[in-house]
Amino acid sequence: MRVILVALLLVYASKVAGASGTKGSRFVCTAVPAGADLSCPVEATNRVQSTSPQEEELRNTIIQLRETILQQKETIVSQQGTIKELNSKLARCEADAKARGSARRKDYSKNTMGDLPRDPTESVEQLGKTMQSLKDRLENLEQLRTNTSGGAFPSDLRDLLKRRLSDLESQLLTRVAELEEEKSQLYNETTAHRQRTENTLNSLLERITELEKSNNAFKSPEDFKVSLPLRTNYLYGRIKKSLPEMYAFTVCMWLKSSASPGIGTPFSYGVPGQANEIVLIEWGNSPMELLVNDKVTQLPLSVSDGRWHHICITWTTRDGFWEAYQDGERLGTGENLAPWHPIKPGGVIILGQEQDIVGGRFDATQAFVGELSHFNMWDRVLRPIDISAMANCSAYMPGNVVPWVDTNVEVFGGATKAALEICEDRLFDS
Repeated sequence: MRVILVALLLVYASKVAGASGTKGSRFVCTAVPAGADLSCPVEATNRVQSTSPQEEELRNTIIQLRETILQQKETIVSQQGTIKELNSKLARCEADAKARGSARRKDYSKNTMGDLPRDPTESVEQLGKTMQSLKDRLENLEQLRTNTSGGAFPSDLRDLLKRRLSDLESQLLTRVAELEEEKSQLYNETTAHRQRTENTLNSLLERITELEKSNNAFKSPEDFKVSLPLRTNYLYGRIKKSLPEMYAFTVCMWLKSSASPGIGTPFSYGVPGQANEIVLIEWGNSPMELLVNDKVTQLPLSVSDGRWHHICITWTTRDGFWEAYQDGERLGTGENLAPWHPIKPGGVIILGQEQDIVGGRFDATQAFVGELSHFNMWDRVLRPIDISAMANCSAYMPGNVVPWVDTNVEVFGGATKAALEICEDRLFDS
């Protein structure tokens, strides 16, 4: 624009010089604008201005050019304001979308069951695509504004842009409304699902309470049995009490098993660092064995005829001496079974499974199948007369270390506790 003004001034100066003529030679020093053509003479700025028609035409042209420039500046400022307003709306929309997403995640986190009916990810992705399209169009608008800054912005194009932006805003608001409706629907479905789950859990709790009440209905705390009907690695019982350090023990129980081959593991006691601290096992076609500190000896016992049998085993650390009783009769003795080894305290007693680690890693092939009752343990060697009295149901002696009481026995994996009067059941078997 500055170059056009200089050119017009040069033309005007040349016309004035030709009209007035010169009567003599005279040199006048005149300031020349930077970048102007030096071959074209320029009149001094202090020369008397002419009022010719050419000068008036040039003045009008300059005024028109200035008005055009001002109009273009106003158009650019207006478009910049529109762009800022759209950017502000876009930022608010993005902030609202993020807030709704955060609230949705917060609502979903309340679902403790981890099971949602439906996922609104697809709607969120569509909203993201719409917002990205809006960003792209705004960038195109800015690029178009930059490219057209040299001339007047067409009014029809401006109206078209306004209509498109209005359509985009309507689409965005529609997507937001759809997400709000979907959020409300998901909340209602989640609430219904949670209510059904709570009802199911309440029913299970009521059933468990009924079972606990029935289990507590035994005539006396010791008149019950633990049933292990399947050879699996998840049915077992557990004694809540553990053992102190012992230098001798007697363990007695009633067993009923018809499993073949081998009755499995009626009980096992494991401690940290030694899973086979005390184990009674009959595995496969091997005879029944007693393990103390993973040292083993064979016992002359046989209980796989499907009837109730009373089993007692004694052991002392002095020379590792042991005794084996079946139905009140001593069938075998031995020594050198883990001599001078004290039984370690703080372990876990499991009924019906052999432990590979303390309290777990059971093997189904070594599981006991049948029924077990009156598991008692003492920290001394009982007299033969006491063992015979318990086997003949003429006396009952609860263990001073582990007594057989209902509150001291837990069952897992489908194992059950049921009422039992052992002496009456044994007479019925005979």
